[in-house]
Amino acid sequence: MRLLLLALCGLALPALAIDRVEIHIGKIEHPGAKIEKISGTLNMDGRWHGRAMLKHGDAAQLAKEFTLPFAFSKGELRGWAEFSGEQKMPSQIRGEFFLKDVAFNDETGLHAGEKIAAHLQATATREGEQWRWTGKLGNTGGEVFWSPLYFDKMDIGFDGRGVYAPNLLSVEQSTLTVGGVGSAQISAALTLPENSIKNLDVTAQHIDMAGAYTVLLKPLFEKTMLANLEMEGQADASVSMKDGTFTAFHVALRDFDVADKNGAFEFYKVNADVPWSLNQGTKASLRYAGGQLLKMNLGATEMTAALNGYALTTPQVKLPVLDGTLTLTDVSAELLQEKWHWHMGATLTPVSMSDFSRAVGWPAMDGKLAAGIPTVTYTDGIMTMDGAMGINIFDGSITVDNLALQDPLGIAPRLRGDVVMRNLDLDLLTHTFSFGAITGRLDGDVKNLVLSRWKPVQFDASFRSAPGKYSKKISQRAVENISALGGAGASAALQRSFLRFFKQFNYSAIGLSCKLRQGNCVMEGVEPTPGGYVIVKGSGIPAITVLGYNREVSWSELLSRIQGVIESNAAPIVK
Repeated sequence: MRLLLLALCGLALPALAIDRVEIHIGKIEHPGAKIEKISGTLNMDGRWHGRAMLKHGDAAQLAKEFTLPFAFSKGELRGWAEFSGEQKMPSQIRGEFFLKDVAFNDETGLHAGEKIAAHLQATATREGEQWRWTGKLGNTGGEVFWSPLYFDKMDIGFDGRGVYAPNLLSVEQSTLTVGGVGSAQISAALTLPENSIKNLDVTAQHIDMAGAYTVLLKPLFEKTMLANLEMEGQADASVSMKDGTFTAFHVALRDFDVADKNGAFEFYKVNADVPWSLNQGTKASLRYAGGQLLKMNLGATEMTAALNGYALTTPQVKLPVLDGTLTLTDVSAELLQEKWHWHMGATLTPVSMSDFSRAVGWPAMDGKLAAGIPTVTYTDGIMTMDGAMGINIFDGSITVDNLALQDPLGIAPRLRGDVVMRNLDLDLLTHTFSFGAITGRLDGDVKNLVLSRWKPVQFDASFRSAPGKYSKKISQRAVENISALGGAGASAALQRSFLRFFKQFNYSAIGLSCKLRQGNCVMEGVEPTPGGYVIVKGSGIPAITVLGYNREVSWSELLSRIQGVIESNAAPIVK
């Protein structure tokens, strides 16, 4: 159109003494647009100016005229544009557009939007080989999925300026606002056409962490144990990048509260200052007023750490837990070849088992829980412990050893380990769990233990009478419960006439084992018998022998039997 105008004027101007030509066109029809009020002027010195009104635009039709990374299925556009220049070179373009009910998607399914609305104002002015631009975006709405982020109400604003050159797009100064989260100041430069980040600086203050988690963080944590949190409080943050590499960031939390909705942990009144630089050492600090971990109360804690590039060190961290203290020593962490590696020592001063059992919802227990682990190591997604945790309980001891935890922050953590129990007082144990009375001592081993999602999928468990001389008696109630564990076919071999006279019986040995594989438990006892196994071996008068007949039972069935024992619904056959 501009070239046609120039040609016509070139023929007419020598004959006419005219210093400016004006042109007006009522409207232009296009399959994807209706353009009205088109006007333009051409000055004799070569300067020109034009203006057009977009009365109605079809986003789907207009998009077909361009090579775009997205397919637009529908949408309406309206607005206006002005343009000016000299000779063949445009010098300025500006316009204002309104978008309504726009929908788009791409072939990967990772980017899509529906019912999008926006108001865009922009101006671009030529300066030599580059264009200086300003832009403002507001009144946005609709739904946008930009993997992994999802905006169900796209409340986003942008106001900025920068420069566009053939090989560079820069944002010199801008403000990005996300509804319910806060605003950030951004400056950046991208190399073209690679769209790689040459430099980036982002600074945000007074971020609403509740909104930030819902809109930005939750999608990133979808497959971790951080996927179901509640947050409150504010934060300041800044980040810098150069040539695609992070060079610095700074995070400050103020009176920040976070809780796992599944009850795994909770921290409140968290205040932190974490500055980091790629090429300069910094010092980070964190403190919180209290919280809970697996329903265990945590006391107020303060800690500091030295940061040096992708390495962190701190000599000691003390974490009050219940009535004891978990002390971490020689803590160090480092990012090597895009994988985190860290190690530390850990000691737990004696914690009351009464407080611990109450916190985790177990029956009240006596004794102390203590641990001393020389080294805890995390590498390539697996946490291992070089040392054992010791628990003094039921007048005996429980040792947990060879622990290895894979993907601890994932949705399917996997734990391996061995548990050794020695000389537990059966009288204390059975009274704690309302099992019926048994006097004696118990040893146990749980080898090759594997938990997936914190549920057993494999182990070799064996429980038996401990060696030594001690009173060995079992109540009729305990006989009923043990018999129930052996299945519906279990029986207690005893003359019927004795049942009316005795509340407890003598035994010489107790033993029960389970080898769990692929959801089935292969069971054994003190010794085999034809068609079954002995769980309780009688001795003296009155004596009792409890037999089990189901050598293989599904793990879910065995759990239901244990639950039946707990609920006191066991009804064995005694004869």
